[in-house]
Parts: sequence; C-alpha cells; structure tokens
Amino acid sequence: MLLPTPKDIKEKYPLSAYHKEFLQSSNATVKDIFHGVDKKFVIITGPCSIHDPKAALEYAKRLSELSERVSDSCFLIMRVYIEKSRSTVGWKGMLYDPYLDGSDDILAGLEVCRKLLLDITELKVPIALEFVDPLLAPYIDDLVTWGFIGARSCSSQPHRQLSSLLPIPIGFKNTVDGDIISAVEGVISASSPHTFLHVNSFGNLCVEKSEGNPLAHIVLRGGRQKANYYPETVQASLELLKSAEACPRLIVDCSHGNSQKNHVKQKEVFFSIVDQVLQGNKNIMGVMLESHLYEGVQSPYQSSSSLKYGISITDPCLDWVSTEGLILSAGCAFSDTAFASTSSTEEFSSSK
Repeated sequence: MLLPTPKDIKEKYPLSAYHKEFLQSSNATVKDIFHGVDKKFVIITGPCSIHDPKAALEYAKRLSELSERVSDSCFLIMRVYIEKSRSTVGWKGMLYDPYLDGSDDILAGLEVCRKLLLDITELKVPIALEFVDPLLAPYIDDLVTWGFIGARSCSSQPHRQLSSLLPIPIGFKNTVDGDIISAVEGVISASSPHTFLHVNSFGNLCVEKSEGNPLAHIVLRGGRQKANYYPETVQASLELLKSAEACPRLIVDCSHGNSQKNHVKQKEVFFSIVDQVLQGNKNIMGVMLESHLYEGVQSPYQSSSSLKYGISITDPCLDWVSTEGLILSAGCAFSDTAFASTSSTEEFSSSK
C-alpha cells in the first residue's frame, strides 16, 4: 500500500498563519530557555501515549488554561506521543492502530494524528513527542516544539542523524538499564553535521546534509533497578557531560525508572527537582510527567465501548487534579518573588 507523501498530508492538513505565528513564538521561547536567556521552568506533561483525540483535546484545553496561570515562571508543553516504543510487542500507538482494533490503518493514523496536532496547536499548546520511526518526521515535524529520542533508540544512528537535522531541542533519554553514556554519545552525535539518507517532502529517498543540532541534550529517566534524579546522580551526569564537552543542560523524567513505574511516585521526583533548581542547579531545564485526565492504566485489548474515558492504555498516569497541583506549586516556587527570596526552598518544601 502506497502512502501519500509528506507534502500531500501537509497540504491536506495545512498550518494556518495563526499556527505558524504561535509555533514561531513557542520555538523562540524554548531556545531562550535552553540558552538560559529565559529563566522559565519547562514542564512537559501529558498522557503516556495518545489513543483518544477527544480526551487529548480536553487535556490540552485544561493545560492551555493552566499555562496562563503560571506563565510568568513556567513554560508548559503537552506530551503528545502518537507512537509508542515497545521493548517487545504491544500496541504501538495511534499512528499505527488508530481504531484500537488491530486493523493497523496507518493511512488513517497519519491523518488523525496530523489533525490532532493541528487542533492542539490551535489551542496555543506547544507539543512534545518522541520520534520512534524517523520516517514519520517529515509528516509532522512542523508542529513539534520539543522532541525526544527514547531509551530504546538513543544509540540508533538514524535517530541521531534525524536529530542533527531538526531545528528544535531534542532530548536523548538514558537507556532502559540506566546507562547515561549512550545518551551523552547521542547528544555529541546529534550536535555534529551528518550526511545521510532521508525522505524528503515529495516522498523521495535523498541525500541529506545536516549542520548539527546545538539544542540536543540528555534526559534522565532512571533505570530498571534505580533512579537517577537524586542531587548526587544529577551532578554526576553533569560532570560526565562536562568531561565529554557535551551540552550541560538536561531534563528529568519523573516517570519510568525514576518512579519505578509507580505513577504516584512522580510527585516525589517532581518536588526533588524543583528543590534542586531552587538550591541553585540552573542546568536542569525542567521535568516530564506522565499525566492524563484520570489516574491509572487500562488494557487497550478490550472493546472500545469498555474503555474508560481519559485513562491511559500504556503506562499508568497521574490524574489531572494532581498534575494541576504540582504545576501550581512549581509556578509559585519559581515566581519572581519566591525565586528572589533566600527562603524560597523552605517555602516550597512547606507546600508539599
């Protein structure tokens, strides 16, 4: 089955002038944050994976409203993962199986996903996603503000080459086993120029030359056996980046190995990272949260009528109320008055 070209899909679901203006502004903001010009704390939050556009849009509306409330101190980005990386097998995301029935209608998935990203952008919510299959990038790259390379792909040369081409921050997660060196090497590779095979907007395989991505960085997501968000492990990671002459900026994932897949423990990680920033660690740009409208997880392998609205079908997520509370507490902690105060850490700790 032949698929439409990236150009065809982008013309069918085009960016409006409104979209372009918002994306330009968002991308400029994240670059300023990355370079330390803008001191806002980045919070990337959303479902482990997207399976229901209606629930995703409700989440995006709530996030848009919340973003206004903390806009002086935090920059909120929605996690919109339309692909799901698997260790073995399982549901691979809305792109591949949008109807959750095993029909694997990828053409429908491309259109549903592109439209959803446009609808979320319409709500003035910046988008973050993981690039699982590099072949997807030409279809949606114009709608992404922050990208990620997952724990299972950080050593992949095609992913590193793609990252070297994209004009947005790209976070390389440490491996599933907790190895940070592979992520650091990914950053070094992505920061460098490459000549490689790539699919252009016309669907043709071509030779691409990239200049390297200066916005590549690592993401600490913990490992199978232990977390790596503690002050000493964050500092050790920064020392490793320094010795490798790699970008000394990072994001911390509150989920996965750092919470040992216990969604409630994301709160502990979140508070720890905010504390570390308040205590002077300015190399931490922000955090990631797995969050949905309602907490927990459900199996995707049931009839669509049996699926509960707003609950993840992959990893367990925090509920919206908890997420909102965390973000508001961070917004207060990083507000101008709190950040300038010598007692800001104590004030934040008392709110936990």
